[in-house]
Amino acid sequence: MTTLTLTPGAVTLDDLAQIYWEEASVRLDPACRPDIERAHARIAKAVAGNDAVYGVNTGFGKLASVKIAPKDTATLQRNLILSHCCGVGPAIPRSHARLLMALKLLSLGRGASGVRLEIVDLIEAMLANGVTPVIPAQGSVGASGDLAPLAHMAAVLMGRGEAEHNGQVLPGAKALAAAGLTTVELGPKEGLALINGTQFSTALALVGFFGAWRAAHSSLVTSAMSTDAIMGSTAPLQPEIHTLRGHQGQIDAGTTMRAMLAGSEIRDSHRGDDARVQDPYCIRCQPQVTGAAMDVLRMAARSLEIEANAATDNPLVLIGADMIVSGGNFHAEPVGFAADMIALAIAEIGAIAQRRVALIVDPVLSFNLPPFLTPNPGLNSGYMIAEVTTAALMSENKHLANPCVTDSTPTSANQEDHVSMAAHGARRLGPMVENLNRILGVELLCGAQGIDFRAPLKTSAPLQNVVARVRKDVAALEDDRFLAPDLEAAAQMIASGDILTAANIDMPQVSL
Repeated sequence: MTTLTLTPGAVTLDDLAQIYWEEASVRLDPACRPDIERAHARIAKAVAGNDAVYGVNTGFGKLASVKIAPKDTATLQRNLILSHCCGVGPAIPRSHARLLMALKLLSLGRGASGVRLEIVDLIEAMLANGVTPVIPAQGSVGASGDLAPLAHMAAVLMGRGEAEHNGQVLPGAKALAAAGLTTVELGPKEGLALINGTQFSTALALVGFFGAWRAAHSSLVTSAMSTDAIMGSTAPLQPEIHTLRGHQGQIDAGTTMRAMLAGSEIRDSHRGDDARVQDPYCIRCQPQVTGAAMDVLRMAARSLEIEANAATDNPLVLIGADMIVSGGNFHAEPVGFAADMIALAIAEIGAIAQRRVALIVDPVLSFNLPPFLTPNPGLNSGYMIAEVTTAALMSENKHLANPCVTDSTPTSANQEDHVSMAAHGARRLGPMVENLNRILGVELLCGAQGIDFRAPLKTSAPLQNVVARVRKDVAALEDDRFLAPDLEAAAQMIASGDILTAANIDMPQVSL
């Protein structure tokens, strides 16, 4: 298993993508350890003093005015974690939980949280030894931190809660013991440092971004296939069109599509004597729409990269100023905005892809392809209902794309009276990406079928490779058959990046 050394404050999206896609282990750069120790020493000084310091020797939230005796500070942290383990619903996938843990390490590594090095070491060891807390997906409103889900993570460090190890879900203490690890008793402020942050929302938003970024690039391949299948024009891909507008996503999308279609015999066959003057927008405006979505994804990703490197605890230990200060970095508003932006991009990529599917199965618009792409229409329905499925998924994503960050509600006896709703704003991105992958999967099948019907004319070399990859798993559709497995196989080709590999698109995991 790969182990990445992360420098808090300087981790890139590519690093985070590797943690997610490969489930890499992580360790913090040893250079950050002195700052972690200095912050912990400042907390110890506060514990020994008489001044009230939020979360160190006081209650929490609305109970912050209650002073806690020094002998009860450990009990305070234990009770905090146990009382906040109120997550409900299905557990998030292991890869998501591991990314969350890595993000928590990065936040602690900024040296502003006041935890002992033992806490950092245990989280690193859990990642290295495959101990993954079971974290319910629901229960956070995205301020004051992702309290409930992060409490489920923290509980395992104490030997409580549940964790997965070697494919088994075990009580926290048993999972740690099975990996040769021991529990810790949380010291002053350590429980608060573990649960007061945006790592749950940020992890799920990053997962949504990674999937959307891959799908966006895959859509450039499927859209090129649709363009060739319906004998569309490549004139709208002329580079000067896109440089005159100047948006980078549009330029990138046009460049990729132009490369995908270069050398197509199908395209060359209708450069002259074609009565059509312009293609519908779903063909002609692909760089403008998908490119704009890619730019939106880039903007959201930049916010998430900053947040991944942030100290989002409260209070924060400011070593240079010798202060422990209550603030609001736990508020996940930047993550909520980013999640909403990603949702909009996903919905629009799927919307224009669905219109291409509708076009290619329509004999009025597909330039002499058979109805619904079946060689014997009437007796066979071909891809008729596959197109309807894409319409259903497109509409579902439109509903899911409505903003979440505007839906604040007061909590905790009005102490936490404005919240970000970033957690479920980010959580919905997973199902949205799955819907998008299925829409693109249907377009992939329709594009391959349409290109097959243009024989003996050949498509471009890159798209020939894509069609060959499709045909490894899904045969050409002749007589009607049970199509659900075909649709799932095609969606998996999109989700896995196999189509990008077949098309020889050299796309970094994340490219800003």
